[in-house]
Amino acid sequence: MCNVFSLKEIFSSVGMRIAIKKVYEILNEKRLVFMTIQLKEELKTLDQKHFLHPTTSIEQQQTQGPAAIFIEGNGIYLKDIEGNIYIDGMSSLWNVNIGHGRKEIAEVAKEQISTLAFSSCFASFSNEPAIRLATKIASLTPGDLNTVFFTSGGSESNDTAIKLARHYWLLKGQPERQKIISRTHSYHGVAMGATSATGLQAFRDFTNSHAPDFHYVYSESVRNLRETIEALGPETVAAFISEPVQGAGGVNIPQKDYFKEVRKICDEYGILFIADEVITGFGRTGKFFGMEHYGVVPDMMSFAKGVSSGYVQLGGVAISETIHQDLCELSKGTLMHGYTYSGHALACQVGLKNIEILEQENLVENAANMGDAMLEGFRALQEKYSFIGRVRTLGLLGAIELVKSRETGELFETALSPIFVQETMKRGLILRTVTYDQDTVVFSPPLILSRVELDEMLRILDETFEHIRKTIVEKNI
Repeated sequence: MCNVFSLKEIFSSVGMRIAIKKVYEILNEKRLVFMTIQLKEELKTLDQKHFLHPTTSIEQQQTQGPAAIFIEGNGIYLKDIEGNIYIDGMSSLWNVNIGHGRKEIAEVAKEQISTLAFSSCFASFSNEPAIRLATKIASLTPGDLNTVFFTSGGSESNDTAIKLARHYWLLKGQPERQKIISRTHSYHGVAMGATSATGLQAFRDFTNSHAPDFHYVYSESVRNLRETIEALGPETVAAFISEPVQGAGGVNIPQKDYFKEVRKICDEYGILFIADEVITGFGRTGKFFGMEHYGVVPDMMSFAKGVSSGYVQLGGVAISETIHQDLCELSKGTLMHGYTYSGHALACQVGLKNIEILEQENLVENAANMGDAMLEGFRALQEKYSFIGRVRTLGLLGAIELVKSRETGELFETALSPIFVQETMKRGLILRTVTYDQDTVVFSPPLILSRVELDEMLRILDETFEHIRKTIVEKNI
């Protein structure tokens, strides 16, 4: 003590208070650190014992515990229990479009939950938020997609679209139209119908009892679609389903006229066209809906994620005026499809506020502008690092491919992208990989992304690529 304070200071009232305060600060800091470690270990043990995680390696969870335990979100950032701050480069699951921690959403939710949190929409019961949100979505969707069926998420939305397509043809007196065609590398969810429509084989292999009447065509081949329809028999095909941009399959952006040709083929054979806008909807691509980039209006459009920015569980299907009128005229009994939370009052009110924020803050335009800037940054990195293959963005959806050879497209024997995203997380950036027949890092930051925040994200990418080059790539050349 004498080395820090003079004797006079120690025995003076002011000096003594300073000394005591410093001791308390040190003890309090150590106590907080100890409590944090203790809490983290407690939560880790409980997580491993009681929480079966979605789309997670069970082995990894049981050996390592949670990759992070988040306690707070603010803007594009997430904070974990240890105080680490991360850029949420994936908007969590492609869905937190307006960013984390929006007080406006909390206020609207509090007001709605205190008046009417939930009431059934079965048997023609209704509520104002559901009516208002359906009307608002109808005003935003392209063409005559004017009627909305609500769900709790993307898988339910795609299951609904598939069931509605088959039910529609039953009402139209064509019960043989039951087959659904989707694209390889497509992802449509994990409910039974949505899983069966998913083109990514790994998801279908999860269960050994597949739903029948699902078929798959090459992702970029209009010719293969026509050939498949002819082989199956056009009179047996109910619908074709596709994402405007394949998200979980690698952020695959189609050729310019692909969907126009698809629309022509569907019209020629009388097949319904379902657009899966679960990831691409509500501004993600720089337009309110991804199909707007291609000048095509589908017969049905499934949505989720960005409709509420993840603040509550919400999704739905928008159907065309033609389909709705046929349902009204031909359906004589009960529509035997519905979820408990279809038209959930709280969820719909949050959805309305979310869309209001998207519009008032011009976040769709910002997604387009920041997406262009993100692509410029990706191209600069591509010039710097020879193991970066193709790069691409559409709005704030992006991808960087990692290759051993740009010329041949040869991949590294061990995929780099899983190692890469581990390294970016160490540096404060959360991303995701796609390794289905590829080695790709994918991006989906919140639509509120600023230029300063984008530059920080690009800086972390540059630093990580340099680390990968020195520690892995140069040793494999």
